[in-house]
Amino acid sequence: MGQRRLVPGILAALLFLAVATPTNAQQPSAEDYYRLQQIVEQQEARLRELESNRLPATSSNANYGGANYSNAAYTSELEQRLSALEDCYHCDKLEEANKKTTQKWFGRVHYDHWVFPDADPLPNWLETGDATVAPRDFSGFRRLRFGVKGDVTDTMLYKIEMEFASPAGLAFKDAYLGWDELPFLQTVLLGNQKRPYGLDHLNSSRYNVFLERPYHVEAYNQDARRLGLQSYGVCENERWNWRFGYFLMDDLSKTGGQYTDNYQSEVAARIANTIWYDETSGGRGYAHWAVSGSLAFPGGGPDARFTTRPEARTSKKWFDTEAIAGGNRYQLVGVEGVINVGALQIVGEYQASRMQRQAGPDLDFGGGYVYVAYFLTGEHTPWNRKTGTLGRVKPFENFFWVRDCDGCRGWGLGAWQVAARYSHGDFTDDDIFGGVGDSFTFGLNWWWTPYSRVQFNYINGKIDQRAAVGGGLLDPTVGTSGDYDMFGFRFMVDF
Repeated sequence: MGQRRLVPGILAALLFLAVATPTNAQQPSAEDYYRLQQIVEQQEARLRELESNRLPATSSNANYGGANYSNAAYTSELEQRLSALEDCYHCDKLEEANKKTTQKWFGRVHYDHWVFPDADPLPNWLETGDATVAPRDFSGFRRLRFGVKGDVTDTMLYKIEMEFASPAGLAFKDAYLGWDELPFLQTVLLGNQKRPYGLDHLNSSRYNVFLERPYHVEAYNQDARRLGLQSYGVCENERWNWRFGYFLMDDLSKTGGQYTDNYQSEVAARIANTIWYDETSGGRGYAHWAVSGSLAFPGGGPDARFTTRPEARTSKKWFDTEAIAGGNRYQLVGVEGVINVGALQIVGEYQASRMQRQAGPDLDFGGGYVYVAYFLTGEHTPWNRKTGTLGRVKPFENFFWVRDCDGCRGWGLGAWQVAARYSHGDFTDDDIFGGVGDSFTFGLNWWWTPYSRVQFNYINGKIDQRAAVGGGLLDPTVGTSGDYDMFGFRFMVDF
């Protein structure tokens, strides 16, 4: 502000000097010289004050008293000093902008233990290759992620997140740069990011109710993220939010890029509406619906394939259409809904696809789920209206168990949630026998804090119509169907 007031004052003084020079026909009076001297002395004092705060001390010792204020040398030095002051001002503004570059480190640790006590010959063969050998138990890291995100400027951002759960195959997850506060498009991200279809897919694994996602979510969205350009938006009252973008279909999280003339790309979008949100209760009541879809062009390549695990961390993917010969394009559409009333939540979702082949009839696949969850301790699952996804649960009191100063034990309960889910996935049609799955999952969540949780899942499932392409048996010792039971435990923290 000081600089903007200073410049007009100096210009006024210089203009006064021009009027007061001897070349002018009308000579100024003594009173004019006195007023001019006062103006210059005031501006000189203000200039020196600013210089003392912004610039090194000036080396000029010139005395411009009396009638020498019209001296050209004095005018030139004023202009030089003013220019230096302006340069310093702009440097300060640039330095201030650079200081706005930020970084925030974050991560998550999910440690799993899975037990497979009983399975029929078909599930045994799909997992171990031997119909008489049951799937082996698993203990290890499901997720071990570390990353950094922040702002480059007020309107530019970045995020890099790496997955270390499999040290022999490091991969990046979210890895992008982006622009914010854009007209119409609002936020645009360029890089590896989630494609915009499926609520359970878009929910963070930090907040999902069950250990693993349903059949169809993983089948249509293997490893979730793809390289692409996507726009994110939300309306002013946060009732509507949307995403749409263009993506490569190949998973490049371990290679970082591809050399190809066949891009195997897709366009996808989702529009979501929070039709009810109870502000007075802090969001303990809400309702949501959304539709999503994709137009995918695998071009007859390896991306014309749907494969998934049985909603557990098995080593193999039991449901598998294999690469569908001549599958050059497919369409995907999904619908979803959520209703939450206090501690009770009901969620449902269904997705269906149709694939066109160069030879042979079109193929139809699909799947869905519905679940009910309830907090025994009275908490609720928050809702993020900007993204149309689940938020972070905050227990009324954190779990703790300590010895107090009197030698007694003190403890906190944490938050306890029970849940039940039914899932269905159908990846068999015409001469493709990827399998039909049905499962019931019982879940128990124990939130120690908003950032730590223990999960337990019991799964009873059935796989049917699973065979080789054309309908032949996968192996003479197995049929086309089988049942299985699984138990899963997870200890998880994020920061």
